[in-house]
Amino acid sequence: MAMPMTIREYLRACDIDYEEVTHPHAVSTSRIAEMSHVGGHQMAKAVMLHGDQGYRVAVVPSTRDADLEKLSQLFHEHFELASEEEIQREFDDCDPGATIAVGQAYGLKVYLDDQLRHQPDIYFDAGDHETLVHMSGNEFERLMTGSRHGAFSRPH
Repeated sequence: MAMPMTIREYLRACDIDYEEVTHPHAVSTSRIAEMSHVGGHQMAKAVMLHGDQGYRVAVVPSTRDADLEKLSQLFHEHFELASEEEIQREFDDCDPGATIAVGQAYGLKVYLDDQLRHQPDIYFDAGDHETLVHMSGNEFERLMTGSRHGAFSRPH
């Protein structure tokens, strides 16, 4: 499967300069970063959350986890991890288990961890477990304009 059209069209609509990088099939962002020779601090991992006001996507470095307690405090909403069924329902044109950092393309609010801001390059799963989206940190910042951000990740 290639990058879903939802993501491709959203990146085009936002006039984002990016490239697609293929890698052997893998699901774990840490493993993908390792196989692709990408630093874990530049690999954005998306975590879908179920909040009081609907679904959200938290985007953190692949070397870290989303701290649900910190997220709840920062954004004044109770969060729980979404189920695999909920993820598949929201990202219906993606491979099962794929959660996309560009949740905006699916109408979801995105929360960005501060550790991903101001990186020279950012990579994230394209939704098919075999392709990464690579863009400059500046392009990623433009893509995430309007997303709320804060320090809400913790080491694994």
